Amino acid sequence: MGIFSRTRDIIAANFNDLLDKADDPAKMIRMIILEMEETLVEVRASAARTIADQKELHRHTVKLDGLQADWAEKAQLALSKGREDLARAALGEKRKAADMAAQLHAEITVLDDAMRAYELDIDKLQSRLREARSRQTQIAARLESAENRVRLRTLLASERVDEAMARFDQLERHVDYAEGRADALKLAERGKPNLADEIAALASSDKIDEELAAMKRQLDQSNTDA
Repeated sequence: MGIFSRTRDIIAANFNDLLDKADDPAKMIRMIILEMEETLVEVRASAARTIADQKELHRHTVKLDGLQADWAEKAQLALSKGREDLARAALGEKRKAADMAAQLHAEITVLDDAMRAYELDIDKLQSRLREARSRQTQIAARLESAENRVRLRTLLASERVDEAMARFDQLERHVDYAEGRADALKLAERGKPNLADEIAALASSDKIDEELAAMKRQLDQSNTDA
């Protein structure tokens, strides 16, 4: 048994009630869409058969119209030749063709009404199908969101999160230690003279020695003069 029994049931269906009563809304909306698609195919097939019947009846009416004209000409010919009996018989055949054509036109009218009903049903089915597919998208999005929330809450409640955070803390401590060592090396390097400083110090020492030697010579010269 399908969810719907006929086209009118689909058109009049209340999707909210169906989904609220379903144990698995996602599965229910898939079944609804599948049955709607199958019904739409059937309605379109029926409409196609109706169109074919209309075309066939139209061809018959055209033939009957031609037949009526033919019998009318024959009746006119018979009457012109003084054969009223033949003219009357020809008009009787013309009447039969006219009655048959009238019957076919009545059937065509019924088919026209059926086609208009099919067109309305197809439009309504397509509208309900779009609505169902939109609901399917919404349900899928809500389901995915709910599953993501469940996974997140499960993860946050897990001991693995605490273990991971503890490992992060250890890693940060290792990083702090490495950065501290690097800073300490920089401080040590600041107190140690580089090559340029040592060479400049040698040059400064030579100048001091020269100046000291000059002062000694000057002092010796002064003592000598005295």
